[in-house]
Amino acid sequence: MSLGFKVSGRIAKPVHEVFDAVVNPTKLSAYFTTIRGASAPLVAGTTVTWWGSVPVEVEEIEQDKRIVLRWDAEVAEGQPAYKTRIEMGFEVLEDGSTFVTIGESGWVEDQVGRKASYGNCEGWAEMLSAMKAWLEYGINLREGFYPSEMRGELPTTSERK
Repeated sequence: MSLGFKVSGRIAKPVHEVFDAVVNPTKLSAYFTTIRGASAPLVAGTTVTWWGSVPVEVEEIEQDKRIVLRWDAEVAEGQPAYKTRIEMGFEVLEDGSTFVTIGESGWVEDQVGRKASYGNCEGWAEMLSAMKAWLEYGINLREGFYPSEMRGELPTTSERK
């Protein structure tokens, strides 16, 4: 068995606008990958770089419905590398807004896997909140959110401040 989680929330914008805020590197860099940005649009079969150093494999894109990504999991020293799977779902609600679900799964059930999964759950919940604030109100919640980012460093599960 492997570890995983899901976070979700409503964004009061049409699905195409919400979906584009993830696949468009300029928009994603405005509220989430604010340090060194996103290197390219999310296109199935490609690998992009987030924050200037994190490779993100784009596995599937279903326009305005679903995005599937893979990236490296944190592992204990000497352990084999592996990837986790991120799936984002976009659902149109009756009022024309969008319900976004982000799930990440595939961590090995060990101390490092548990810690990394909890940290990424925090990160994806923060991303969803930041996307909502940016799309609905033009506010960048990510700026100054983590003290490490104020120093120009990525927050990691081992060091968020």
